[in-house]
Amino acid sequence: MEPFTLENKEFLRIKKWEDSFPFLVAGFTTKNGGKSTDNKTSLNMAFHVDDTKEKVVENRQIVASRLYFPLSQWVGAEQTHKKRIKVVTKADIGSGSSDYESAIKDTDGLFTLEKNVLLTLCYADCVPLYFIHPKTKAIGIAHAGWQGTVQLIAKEMIEIYAAHQIPAEEIQVVIGPAISDRYYRVDNRVIDKVDKVVLNKEKAYQMVSPGQYQLNLQEVNKQVLMQSGVRKDNIEITNYCTFHDMDFFYSHRRDNGDTGRMMSYIGWREGL
Repeated sequence: MEPFTLENKEFLRIKKWEDSFPFLVAGFTTKNGGKSTDNKTSLNMAFHVDDTKEKVVENRQIVASRLYFPLSQWVGAEQTHKKRIKVVTKADIGSGSSDYESAIKDTDGLFTLEKNVLLTLCYADCVPLYFIHPKTKAIGIAHAGWQGTVQLIAKEMIEIYAAHQIPAEEIQVVIGPAISDRYYRVDNRVIDKVDKVVLNKEKAYQMVSPGQYQLNLQEVNKQVLMQSGVRKDNIEITNYCTFHDMDFFYSHRRDNGDTGRMMSYIGWREGL
């Protein structure tokens, strides 16, 4: 079953999770309903692309009002295609919410046990990973491009949970909208690294011509998660494709690099 439901023009929600856990907010923004123009039209959520800070803040305020989650309670990361995950505390709340300079440095994943904080990361084809442990309400998100994926950022998150005495088999994961294998071609340089982290190569990629492969980055992350102890039936994968579903999403590849960014988010609203 598709884990994401289009709530309105601005975002998709992880319906099963939000319905199961009162006060949880979890989803993925679209490219629609904002104030940005040109190639960033219209709900660009990222400060680091060629857009004005004012427009991005305005877009973020639109989403904040729709989610009933104040922008001052958001946390964002620099995102450098690595595997570092930050354990977010109350002291971090607000970092990267209204500017890129205050974003948590050299970080591509966020984990927290805190309430009233919205974890956020930005994307334009890379894989968004969402994590929740129902008993402790520990939540996390990770940005998994091919580099973060082969560096095992998904495993890194499971190890963060383990450090908090949370077993992998109790963690639920949703793998969100990203570029699908149909549109994601890579070369031997990438595949050589993928080969080192997957067990089922046939599911992970297919050769389409000598030295060219269609890579299923969502499947690679699923395999990494399962190798890290996450149960297969606790992993859900969306059918949305950022490249194909052009009415909803920006795509770095489709748009030749000049485009905006969507945002993954997860947090516990006040009232828990």
